[in-house]
Amino acid sequence: MSGDPTAGADLAPSHRLLLVEDSETQALELRLQLEAQGFAVQRCATAEAALDLLNTDLPDLVVADHHLPGMNGDEFTRQMRLSLRTRALPVVMLTSARDGERHGFESGADAYVEKSADRDLLVLRIRALLRERRGGASDGPSGAAFRRGRILIVDGSATYRAFFTGLLSQEGHTVVAAADRTAALAALDEPGASFDCVTLDLIGSPYDGIALCTEIGERRSRAETGGLAFPLIGMAGAKPDKSLLVAAFAAGADDVVSKADGEVLAMRVRGLVRRRLLEEDNRRISGEFGDRERAVERARAEAEAAAARAALADALQQANRDLEDANRKLTEAQAKLVQAAKMASLGELVAGIAHEINNPLAFILAHQGTVERLLGELPTPEAAEGARALTKARDRVGSMRLGLTRIQELVLNLRKFSRLDEGERGLVNVPEAIETVLALIQHKLGTRIAVARDFSGRAEIHCTPALLNQVVMNILGNAADAIPGEGTITIATSSDAETDTIRISDTGPGIPEDLREKIFEPFFTTKPVGSGTGLGLAIAYSVVQAHSGSLTVETAPGGGASFVIGIPRQPASA
Repeated sequence: MSGDPTAGADLAPSHRLLLVEDSETQALELRLQLEAQGFAVQRCATAEAALDLLNTDLPDLVVADHHLPGMNGDEFTRQMRLSLRTRALPVVMLTSARDGERHGFESGADAYVEKSADRDLLVLRIRALLRERRGGASDGPSGAAFRRGRILIVDGSATYRAFFTGLLSQEGHTVVAAADRTAALAALDEPGASFDCVTLDLIGSPYDGIALCTEIGERRSRAETGGLAFPLIGMAGAKPDKSLLVAAFAAGADDVVSKADGEVLAMRVRGLVRRRLLEEDNRRISGEFGDRERAVERARAEAEAAAARAALADALQQANRDLEDANRKLTEAQAKLVQAAKMASLGELVAGIAHEINNPLAFILAHQGTVERLLGELPTPEAAEGARALTKARDRVGSMRLGLTRIQELVLNLRKFSRLDEGERGLVNVPEAIETVLALIQHKLGTRIAVARDFSGRAEIHCTPALLNQVVMNILGNAADAIPGEGTITIATSSDAETDTIRISDTGPGIPEDLREKIFEPFFTTKPVGSGTGLGLAIAYSVVQAHSGSLTVETAPGGGASFVIGIPRQPASA
């Protein structure tokens, strides 16, 4: 099984460890791994140097090699257990496969790890001991200065229950045995019950060992300090594999030992109970009685509550921002749909009107030509009055031809503008398209607004007809509306290696700086109510964006507004 050995750990990332290892290479390897897991590591090369350091500075846990020059790991641990200052400090002993568990536990160490074992197991052992130490023993003595340890054994086998009960009773402990989950939880829930250690068979029993381990671990973590804060030992086969160890530690076990060797279990329980009683004695002597642990728990709870409030506030702010963004996108989408529907309807209407006008127009033009031809064939009357009437009739027919021709040109322009079947991109003649738009808005320009043209750019660009029909028409219409009296609109095109540019400038009052960011928003308009929807420039901006182009507004040389349309050059095959 693989995975992060810190998964599920809620320990502080700044626990301080003392590493006692004489090998520079192994010390460096262990230090890098432990620091990578968030521990602060200090190293001593000998047991003597470590004892000197412990006189001035106490870490949270000691990791010591069994084989040390001078004083070995056994004697170093015994010396620690003789001192009131260090006797309750957790110790992890690093042993060789040959030394095994006995060398680790007989010295008084709290856990042993073979040097050849998976390094993840070392981290799991350390975190389990730190978790057990954080839970702590009872706040003070239960009466007498000396008391026997109370052990709860949970095992589905009556033979093993009897064997472990007899074995641990010989150690002087008071033993309570439970055969299943119900009996185990009942023993833990018994009023006044306080156990110094719980052993639990993880496999080979009628109950789910890992699930029960999780249940007991959760009860312990929810209990008040001094209630169920006991070490929990899992029992397994002769050589528990890594997957079982990881599952047991994740479920709340503080250690896992082999069920096949009762002496190892007895030594492990002896060490845990001894350290628990020593810690009680330390607190009684120092007068702490768990005040510091309760303060830490309160501070942790307050910090978690503050973090939860901050996270909730951040989530609410993000939700508000997301909602505002969604509303803005919805408004833009609605505006585009409305304008798209209006433009589609307008295109159909224009195409229909152009068709309806074109039919009678063709009829009138045909007859006008016939009348004009017949008048030309008539002989000139001799009377002066007849000559004047005939000349006047010819003049009127000529005027009719001029007016009908202008109507015909307007119909052609309307048909060009509608072009509902040309939504795809293609080569569009820029001067021709602009002239078509100018013809359509001639009623706005009249004689008061002159139009200057400078078509220096490419004659044809690759785009959709809407780019010039809609965008240019909207900008020219706005420019005509903005000029209060007489004025000039200048249309200039230019091209470079990358961009085709159309610049439309007017001599109107211009656009204030504070409004330039708003004019492209849907429904924004400076015109009086009923004079415009405020959608023209928004749709124009969207059309230009669809071409991956840019639409900006500047101050024209004459003080008016200058709209610049930039379209990236594309080959016709695009």
